[in-house]
Amino acid sequence: MSAKVMKELSLEEVAQHNKPDDLWIVVDSKVYDLSRFKDLHPGGVSVLTNTDIAGKEATEAFYGLHRHEVLERPQYARLQIGNIKGEKPQIISRPPGAISDVPYSEPTWLTQGFHSPYFTDNHRQFQKAMRQFIDEHVYEDAQARDADGKRPSQHVFDKMAELNLHAMRLGPGKHLEGRTLMGGLVKPEEFDYFHELIITQELVRCGSRVYGDALLGGKVIGLPPVLNFGKPELKAKVIPEVFSGKKFICLAISEPQAGSDVIGMTTTAIKVRKGAPIPKDGQEEEIPEGEEFDWIVNGGKKWITNGMFADYFTVGVKSESGLTVLLIPRVEGVETKPIKTSYGHAAGTALITFDNVRVPSANTLGEEGMGIFVILSNFNHERWVMCCGSARSQRVIIDECLRWVSQRKAFGKPLHSQAVVRSKIAGMIARTESVQAWLENITYQMTHMSYKEQSTKLAGQIAFLKTYSTKCAQDTARDAVQIFGGRGITQSGMGKFIEHYYRTVPFDSLLGGAEDVLSDLGVRQAIRQMPKNARL
Repeated sequence: MSAKVMKELSLEEVAQHNKPDDLWIVVDSKVYDLSRFKDLHPGGVSVLTNTDIAGKEATEAFYGLHRHEVLERPQYARLQIGNIKGEKPQIISRPPGAISDVPYSEPTWLTQGFHSPYFTDNHRQFQKAMRQFIDEHVYEDAQARDADGKRPSQHVFDKMAELNLHAMRLGPGKHLEGRTLMGGLVKPEEFDYFHELIITQELVRCGSRVYGDALLGGKVIGLPPVLNFGKPELKAKVIPEVFSGKKFICLAISEPQAGSDVIGMTTTAIKVRKGAPIPKDGQEEEIPEGEEFDWIVNGGKKWITNGMFADYFTVGVKSESGLTVLLIPRVEGVETKPIKTSYGHAAGTALITFDNVRVPSANTLGEEGMGIFVILSNFNHERWVMCCGSARSQRVIIDECLRWVSQRKAFGKPLHSQAVVRSKIAGMIARTESVQAWLENITYQMTHMSYKEQSTKLAGQIAFLKTYSTKCAQDTARDAVQIFGGRGITQSGMGKFIEHYYRTVPFDSLLGGAEDVLSDLGVRQAIRQMPKNARL
């Protein structure tokens, strides 16, 4: 199909078309014929006919009400009939993969002229490829799934699998050996936590909190127990299925009664001989040591991310020997029901019930009765990933706010002319920069510590950072709504990302441990490390 030929027009020519049935306007040097469109205008015909824009330059008026993306939609782009002679568009869409030039909308290591002791040239190449991938393959699907609440499209999972992104999201380790990462951009033995930080922070840019979890957030926390504690035969079957994006897994720990009280969980598992009938009295059989057996699981789990579309469930259960962790496939007796949450349905948040579910003893993760160590071993990484996402999502809001206060006029002046508005943005910037700096320092420590060292030295640091980052995020969300006004609580148009952020940001303050719980954890760890001879 041949491209539409655009006329070269003067402002004088445009001015002649200023009637309701013959209505042209100019937006950023482009001429649009709205004669037939005016009755379809979402804001009503009077906005076009009763205001001083018919036949005139309307750029300022347009960007006071609409996002630039509106002009790029096919149904509106086709309304363009020409360009103003001698003028070129000033507002250019950012090409896929590009770095934003809006101040503070990128971490300093990506900002022109700034330096970093942490990020290498390989990290920069990796970030560029990751951003290109998100812009080309993820962003549009994220917006669509945020709107319709469906699971992310399979083609996104498949594209991620081609680059081994599913494997990389679990961090550095032996599971990367022999894999081609990001098309060969980084060697498995050179992949570190800064590469993983980049993956998480670029995913956040899709602008949908629920989609971030839907994009196998359950795998990030549900697969490591299998990877680290599963038997070889189990790992050989499950890990390739999940890394290929063909099957999904989630972590099922929280319960309706117990919540985050892991020790107080009530989901039970009893032993029976392999293939034996389920005992009616619910009593466990005595199984000779070394003999295979079946677990019979009963109970329920709640608020489980990805539970609705998971094929495997990493489940904490109460056994006779104590807390035990099992990998339960979606078999007879496993039922999932959706839970409606304020951040949307795409993540597949579920209530899960287990009714006499038979699980082979080979699916036990770690030792019986030692499940607390299986569960706790993953907490630091889970919380660190949340910090990565929180830090980057706050920059999305800074970007939105700086653009808005520069184009929005109030009382005849740009919004940023008001000191109270500048003060709010100053707080956003200070909070975000401090979160990122602390995050990069902890990430650097992680790259130079063994897993055991991380557990003993960084648990408190990561707990404090998560609490601090989510509190900062909520302050930023509240200030952003004030800056956008009514648009900040509207799920479409100029403030749609602000509304979404304000509505969904409380999730980060709860997942992985509530703020008060984590603050107390950090202090308790600090007290345990106090030297015996410390005195004032």
